[in-house]
Amino acid sequence: MSSEGRGELRRKDGHIWSSGIALAALFTSVALVSGCGGGGGTTGFSSERLPDTLPTIKMPSLSGSNAQPQPLPDPTAAPQVTTADGRATSCPQVVAWPNEKLKTVYQNGHDGDANFILYRGEITKLSRECRVYGGRVVVKYGFAGRLLLGPKGYPGSFSLPVSVKATDAYKAQIGQDRMSVRVTVPGNQTVGYFSMVREMSLPVRTGTRLQDYKIFVALK
Repeated sequence: MSSEGRGELRRKDGHIWSSGIALAALFTSVALVSGCGGGGGTTGFSSERLPDTLPTIKMPSLSGSNAQPQPLPDPTAAPQVTTADGRATSCPQVVAWPNEKLKTVYQNGHDGDANFILYRGEITKLSRECRVYGGRVVVKYGFAGRLLLGPKGYPGSFSLPVSVKATDAYKAQIGQDRMSVRVTVPGNQTVGYFSMVREMSLPVRTGTRLQDYKIFVALK
């Protein structure tokens, strides 16, 4: 069976990326957003305005050296990490806490008042794939979401700040990243969509499980 048939992504140099969740399928569907809570009045977040799916995006092509990946030191201490040919059989989790996957922006002087919301950003999909190289795991993770206009919002281009941190099996922070995503809401619409794919290289302690490592994505 070809690598495409197994849900794997093969680099030009022959390296294989593998995951229990195919990153390429990250942006194929999204659940409808429910109305925002808050005080009385219309919040402007009606789910009837939203389409059922996010646009599908393709993974960027991968390139690199011809060096062959190496298994973790002492593979008998963590047999679940790699197969005989070095493919990752599990990956660090990529998660967003409920309160951190949302960012609400209010009109000046009206913080907390649902009737004065300008817009709300929301992460709706997360996924990842990974590859082990020696004592490190390289995680290619992606996230997608949308921006909804509130009662005081207006179409245009917006920037949402994103903060990322990674922790090991002992919950110690071992990596971080910051970025911004641009979102455009067309003139005749009340919602715009965003997506991004990033990469993070993390050290792995011998004897630990990759699934106990976590990458946290937050809109803040």
